[in-house]
Amino acid sequence: MSMPPASPTLSTVRGMQGIVSAPHHLAADAGLAVLRDGGTAVEACVATAACLAVVYPHMTGIGGDGFWLIAEPDGTVHGVHGCGGAAQAADLSLYAGLDAVPWRGPLAANTVAGTISAWSSALDSDPGHLPFDRLLRDAITHAEAGVAVTAGHAAIATVKGAELRAQPGAYVAIFEPEGRPLIEGDMLRQPALATDIAADLTALGSPVSADDLAAHRATRPEPLHVGTRHGTLYNSAPPTQGIASLLILALFDRLAADAPDGFDYVHAFVEATKQAFLWRDRHCGDPLYMDVDPQALLDDTAALDAIAVRIDPARALPWPQPLQWGDTCWFAAADARGQVVSCIQSTYFEFGSGLVLPKTGITWQNRGASFRLAETGWNALKPGRKPFHTLNPALAKFTDGRVMAYGTMGGEGQPQTQAALFSRYARFGMDLQTATSSPHRLLGRTWGEESTSLKIEDGFDGSLYADLARAGHHVERVGPLTAMMGHAGAIVHRADGRLDGATDPRSDGGVAAW
Repeated sequence: MSMPPASPTLSTVRGMQGIVSAPHHLAADAGLAVLRDGGTAVEACVATAACLAVVYPHMTGIGGDGFWLIAEPDGTVHGVHGCGGAAQAADLSLYAGLDAVPWRGPLAANTVAGTISAWSSALDSDPGHLPFDRLLRDAITHAEAGVAVTAGHAAIATVKGAELRAQPGAYVAIFEPEGRPLIEGDMLRQPALATDIAADLTALGSPVSADDLAAHRATRPEPLHVGTRHGTLYNSAPPTQGIASLLILALFDRLAADAPDGFDYVHAFVEATKQAFLWRDRHCGDPLYMDVDPQALLDDTAALDAIAVRIDPARALPWPQPLQWGDTCWFAAADARGQVVSCIQSTYFEFGSGLVLPKTGITWQNRGASFRLAETGWNALKPGRKPFHTLNPALAKFTDGRVMAYGTMGGEGQPQTQAALFSRYARFGMDLQTATSSPHRLLGRTWGEESTSLKIEDGFDGSLYADLARAGHHVERVGPLTAMMGHAGAIVHRADGRLDGATDPRSDGGVAAW
């Protein structure tokens, strides 16, 4: 799905007291309002997350999972995983006769949603100043009064409408109230976003039970980290693909690239991505089932050097490998104290499993559709097992005292867009918004794309496309700025207290600051 730049004059937003970046401007406004009322960055992100669940329901919601990285004013960094496991009834016998877990429908809704548990755990880690109903105020208002449908939502509703309206539940009642997909500017109202989840799931045929919901807890694993010439980079631990994001940047730190967006730069990043994905796809998943330690790899300088040496500076490694899907919302906030929060939450596919719970209006995720129907091996379905996640929020602590939160939606594209944004800003000194708005490239598929080519937006030097093809890359030009490259964003807290923020012109996003 292609989208023109939202504004050719988009520029870095700056503030001193607080800042929020989100892929919908109303969600950024909700977070900033919390900061203005004396809330913390964590509280602002809860408000932003709740608002996104209402105004961006095709991408995220409380029926999905969420991951947080929090950098505290004292320099510590900690994480929250609101990641649900497979239902106890979700074993291989449930899928007898099937080759794979369906992408849509009741059998796709086979994991517990962990988003709200992540909000609760994040708030518990840093008791704030505002009551919970204040944090949800804007989300409740938009759910009851309605919100204008965005261009992105309308486009997805049109393309995916046939498969979504075929699912049991309240999709048609909520998202097609006039018997047709909502179009840009229509009012979307969701007054049923409430409770009574287990009964709805059971009635629709999902294996997730009340016991599964009650047993779920958010976890707080240590974030992964790696050192580079710019400082220490952080990302989420498994079952997320955070290791891939850090590996790409750690390898690129060892490779030559004289200028941003030239052949050496793009080729090095694509080849680093391949090496990172090879490791990820071999090892990464539910940490209880992993036999290697990703942090040990990131700590092993010699091992990283050895991987970097495998990269040919002139020729592309033959590709593809099996790839993953996913649609997501990244958002972030920083407050005047210096707390910086990077968050990401998702229902996996657009509108998740397609099950919209009638009593609550919650769209339930299909993250468990990624499970393999196998007895053993990578990401094999087992009751209680957590599925592999493409979600991964990122943080960086620079040697000069800056703290940066950055991320994007986009499945396979997440670690690649993160790496491009970070390197343009950190290694080559680009303005933050320019680094976010500049053309992207993507190895593999995202946003429903089947092809595994090297997709490149327009805007690079004209010779780059031919140079990459001659080096062995399967280049596919995808036109101007396109949402398949993700909805990126970033905020930076400087050592002197200044705050910078950027949002992606490919999204409906905004940065709110004061």
